[in-house]
Amino acid sequence: MKKKWILLMTASAVCMSLFTGCGTNNKPSLEEAQSQTEQGTESSKAGDSVIVAMGPSSEPEAGFDPAYGWGAGEHVHEPLIQSTLTVTNPDLSIGYDLATDMQVSEDGMTWTVTIRDDVTFTDGEPLTASDVAFTYNTVKEASSVNDFTMLKEAAALDDTTVEFRMSQAYSIWPYTMAIVGIVPEHAYGPDYGEHPIGSGRYLMKQWDKGQQIIFEANPDYYGEEIKMKQVTVVFMEEDAAFAAAVAGQVDLAYTAAAYSDQSISGYKLLSFESVDNRGFNLPAIPAGTDTEGNPIGNDFTSDPEVRRAINIGLNRQEMLENVVNGYGTPAYSVCDKMPWYNSTAEVEYNLEEAKAILEEAGWAEGSDGIREKKGVRAAFNLLYPASDSLRQALAADTQNQLRTLGIEVTIEGVGWDTAYDRAQAEPLMWGWGAHSPMELYNIYHTLENGLAGFSPYSNETVDRYMDEALAASDLDTSYELWQKAQWDGTTGITQEGDIPWIWLVNIDHLYWSRDNLQVAEQKLHPHGHGWSIVNNVDQWTWQ
Repeated sequence: MKKKWILLMTASAVCMSLFTGCGTNNKPSLEEAQSQTEQGTESSKAGDSVIVAMGPSSEPEAGFDPAYGWGAGEHVHEPLIQSTLTVTNPDLSIGYDLATDMQVSEDGMTWTVTIRDDVTFTDGEPLTASDVAFTYNTVKEASSVNDFTMLKEAAALDDTTVEFRMSQAYSIWPYTMAIVGIVPEHAYGPDYGEHPIGSGRYLMKQWDKGQQIIFEANPDYYGEEIKMKQVTVVFMEEDAAFAAAVAGQVDLAYTAAAYSDQSISGYKLLSFESVDNRGFNLPAIPAGTDTEGNPIGNDFTSDPEVRRAINIGLNRQEMLENVVNGYGTPAYSVCDKMPWYNSTAEVEYNLEEAKAILEEAGWAEGSDGIREKKGVRAAFNLLYPASDSLRQALAADTQNQLRTLGIEVTIEGVGWDTAYDRAQAEPLMWGWGAHSPMELYNIYHTLENGLAGFSPYSNETVDRYMDEALAASDLDTSYELWQKAQWDGTTGITQEGDIPWIWLVNIDHLYWSRDNLQVAEQKLHPHGHGWSIVNNVDQWTWQ
């Protein structure tokens, strides 16, 4: 414990320098930091501003431009600077922001959206359908993060009506409309990301790169009254964020389960459920090479009985306790808890049944306790991102548990520069989770080479269901088809089907919050411990 505090207090000097200008020569002692915490708590605002600590990866390198990722991935959020046409509701169904109505043609090739007529950008100019069309045509051509190949073009029919003409039917288009912020055609240019103009709840007042961003409430916002008038987001590593809370320098700070056994005077630990899942792929074809001579496939994991045994032979609840101190839920699918989730993905831990599956499939235990079949050893190398301690811990737990099953696992930390390619032949510990069924599609649907993109796997029936889901005339119908892609009673990607991925845990997102800060109710957080926490920061209050 003493060594950990030395590390934290060194980081504290960094965060104090950020707020007060103190240098490392003036770093406080533990007692001083605790005293400052008490003073900070006593002077906590009963007003309308808040300081939130996020991780460095949350800072948008390309700025606040939707064409370059703002609003997607790590930056998923409700309308903050820019407004969006739609939003996702707490149950992950679709609601409206700028839109007041939307209609889709019977063939799914045309979406017609009506928007509000009372919205202005923060420079005073009105937001019209022309701005919406301009935004979507721009992101289609320039987006480096999202796929817009399904969109042919967007056109403004009048000031309040925009038409999206699709190149292919895309039933889940409303989920895309929930992450694309509308930019002003008249004020958009190469430096827009650093000087954004929007119509959302906040405007960006100041950005000190690598340190902080200050947002101020938009006085002309068309929605519900904004209660938190100023939001400052500071970027720091986990240890520094913890130290900043200890020193009373932030009001809310992201944290990890490793800190959950600590306590900070004047702060409480908040926990929010997520679909931020962790799991690993199991290459589902025999070992070989691709057209460029790279390794692909795995002779051990290509046996579906092996994959089924692994899926029920892992104790997910034990992992939750061992790795994240119980802050999470077992994961069985990449779309747990979503409207399109198929509950047949859920399995019960059964070590003896897992052993029986392997025995029946011919995987006999050798003298060293490791199974073998026709000269193939029951073994694989499990990769994890070298910089991610959580995934390393999950890989180690997987290694320990599968040894009991008679499977030998070695673990290796690697960089992302090689991880994607090596995952074609070796399992890799991944992190996924999004508010869209496209997450399912992107992982399991085959590409032009006849195999899925992130791990070699293919099932024509699964592909057909997902293609039909995208071509469906309404979301409810598409949900049913997404569920069939997971399991239709005969085939799919769940336990009785192909099971080409093993899902382990959905991690809770944890935060240290001042006792008197009331954080508004959160919906399920997606992958990324970042901007999702401030989805409704405008409704936070001090008590």
